[in-house]
Amino acid sequence: MNSFLQHGITYTLVLVCAGVNAAQTAPDAIRYPTKPVRMVIPYAAGGPPDAVARIIADKVTAGWGQNFVFDNRGGGGGVIGANIVAKAPPDGYTVLLHTAAYASMPYFYKQLPYDSQRDLIPVTLVAKNVGYALLANPRLPVKSVKELIALAQASPGKLNFGSPGIGSVGHLAAELFLSAAKIKMTHVPYTGIPAMITDIISGQIDVGFPAAVAATGLIGSGRLQVLGITGEKRWEKLPTVPTLDEAGLKGFKFVSWYGLWFPAGTPQTIVQRMRDDVADAVKDPSVRRRLDEQGLDGIGSTPQELARTVSEEMAMNKELTARIGIVPQ
Repeated sequence: MNSFLQHGITYTLVLVCAGVNAAQTAPDAIRYPTKPVRMVIPYAAGGPPDAVARIIADKVTAGWGQNFVFDNRGGGGGVIGANIVAKAPPDGYTVLLHTAAYASMPYFYKQLPYDSQRDLIPVTLVAKNVGYALLANPRLPVKSVKELIALAQASPGKLNFGSPGIGSVGHLAAELFLSAAKIKMTHVPYTGIPAMITDIISGQIDVGFPAAVAATGLIGSGRLQVLGITGEKRWEKLPTVPTLDEAGLKGFKFVSWYGLWFPAGTPQTIVQRMRDDVADAVKDPSVRRRLDEQGLDGIGSTPQELARTVSEEMAMNKELTARIGIVPQ
């Protein structure tokens, strides 16, 4: 049985078990939520995941009479925060908002403190982004992707790149770029995107791949160079920035997404309530406008669709990490 089928079957079984549990606790779920819901964001405050969480929460809680309590737990590329939710009571009052890095962790860490297929259940695919921006320190002697590649080829391993952590989406974007360009750089992991960008500006590191929205407030200021974007097309808010495909890496495309997960065993009625409320929220014009400002398209998928997305990403990440020689740590 191939990896993709194994992941899909595992998620199907988890969802079926969640449904059985729902029948036993439906009366409690009908009154949900009766107190604030803790949303764990496994990255430092101030980055795109934090923004997504707050945009969605503002609309969802408007009809609850209860609030989200945000808990930013940066570090470990998202592992620390995911583990907190995996170990939380399955009562619907702790939820995880994670990036596509959720599907890469098994290929970067030898032993996770949780099982991403058994200990957490999918709720909804919240949104997808327009891609990641290749940011460079303005004092780096390059003005284009081609010049950056040439500089890296001239001094293999001398340049470095930052990411929000080992196995994070920013790490994957950078590794895919290095593989496509056939160059080497040294990885410097951070606990979040803001600290990484600060160090790119100061020159502590040379480049990084944050979500494209992170570049909008800095482009034109002279504090950063934006050399390219990983999406399949240019982003309207950075119209002069070429895609990496346009910049010479033909066929290059890398986009990401945000999803919600509950601890395994959470009643299915609560899972469905959360999914439905988020799906309704992302349809709201004001929410869609705020997501667009963050370089995102709202989705609000079913739990099954998020499970399928994770399975597909796991298969891709397994192949990518093997091809570029990533050794789990």
